[in-house]
Amino acid sequence: MLNKKTLTKAAALIAILGAFATTASSSYADTTWQKNHPRREQVNNRLENQNDRIKNEVKEGDMSKAKAAKLRKADRQIRQEERDMAAQNGGHITKQEQKTLNQQENAISKKIGS
Repeated sequence: MLNKKTLTKAAALIAILGAFATTASSSYADTTWQKNHPRREQVNNRLENQNDRIKNEVKEGDMSKAKAAKLRKADRQIRQEERDMAAQNGGHITKQEQKTLNQQENAISKKIGS
């Protein structure tokens, strides 16, 4: 039979292992590219999220396919601009470039769901 002291130690060990597993998995979740290009990663994640939102709007019948095509085209142009900016700066984008791209994405985001 397990006593109270043994159960307390076991619970503490499980909590420590759980915390370690969470920390370890989150540190390995990012790829080397994601770690080296966090601004580009943020911009590209937003573009992906907006594409998913557009897809859902069309699927739910809240957006026409024509409007979706226009918004996707605008997102592709932002993605190309991000790539062009990075090509001029050794694969990175500056904070100001990220801000500019995010402002463009904000304008498109407002058109999704309206």
